[in-house]
Amino acid sequence: MDLAALAMDLDFAMRLLRGRIRAESGVDAEGLSRPQLTALYRVVREGPITTSELAALEYMRPQSMAQTLAGLEKAGLVQRSPDPTDGRRILLSGTEPGSELVTDLLGLHARWLSAAIAEELAPEEQEELAAAVKLIGRLVDSTVGPVVSTRRRGAHGGAR
Repeated sequence: MDLAALAMDLDFAMRLLRGRIRAESGVDAEGLSRPQLTALYRVVREGPITTSELAALEYMRPQSMAQTLAGLEKAGLVQRSPDPTDGRRILLSGTEPGSELVTDLLGLHARWLSAAIAEELAPEEQEELAAAVKLIGRLVDSTVGPVVSTRRRGAHGGAR
């Protein structure tokens, strides 16, 4: 089995599925980018949380996460507050409108995807999908570290 081809096919299929879910559930109408929506979900579900902790969960640099959060804070979807146990730390939490938006959007995602699963997959395929979801979860939790490119990068990020 060509594991590299399987990995690319899996990545491509997941990207297409994420895009289709966004399109069919009306998420794009909210005006949030995918990173903003993901960050909002994490803050609401796992908060209070620091920007650095959130960046680590999303495999992002803290500076990039701070930019993502700025728009959410400006929209009144997240709020900052001092950590009651360590005044040097700032914690993020979802506001009531932010929590309501996450609940609404997740409901839309689930309704479209469950309808597509029911329509497109036979019961035995639904069981296979459930097993595949567990396998994907194991991949997410993998302890395999990052793979570094062996290509040399030029001044503008391209190969030399």
